[in-house]
Amino acid sequence: MFSSINWVDILRLLAALIAGALIGTEREYHSKAAGLRTIALICVGSTVFTILSFKMGVIPNQDRFAANIITGIGFLGAGVIFKEENRVTGLTTAAIIWTAAAIGVAIGAGEYTIALVGLFITVGVQRVFLLIQNKIDKINQIRNYTIMCKFQDITLKHYEEVFDQFNLVVHRGKQSLNANIIKGEWQLEGSQENHEACVSYLLKDKEILELEF
Repeated sequence: MFSSINWVDILRLLAALIAGALIGTEREYHSKAAGLRTIALICVGSTVFTILSFKMGVIPNQDRFAANIITGIGFLGAGVIFKEENRVTGLTTAAIIWTAAAIGVAIGAGEYTIALVGLFITVGVQRVFLLIQNKIDKINQIRNYTIMCKFQDITLKHYEEVFDQFNLVVHRGKQSLNANIIKGEWQLEGSQENHEACVSYLLKDKEILELEF
């Protein structure tokens, strides 16, 4: 029984499990939709399909199973992408799902160098690029602000002047008036420090009935 076991294939599956776990750890740490177990299983599943593709496929179409992985992963990745108000979330998770599947295919095909380099790059992007992204966010970030208050002729203009005082670039959005209550929406761009200072100022404004930021 044990003499018929293909230990190479078993090692490939274990390698896929380790690769998926390394990639999924970061997603799990940040409580993303596709976490440790999901990414690990995606990588292992892609490896299984690729191995079976070469075993069951007919030359020269041995890649027919593996080719369909791309389509299947596309549907899985689309399931973690959501639109929240004015922004889209889940794109990074979807990209990681796609990359984990690609690494699984490489392992299943015996392309260990490609898989190892791909794993190194993926983990590097997750860790190193996140630090760079956080640095950029401190320098410049975009936030959506909504203010509701009693209507006055200079109400919205006043708050846009406040935004300017805190060196925030103002992009005016939808504004509405209902029963003498005016609502304004803005998209503001600036440093994290300036955003926090502006929010601290607005929270002390007793004229504001509702503030979202």
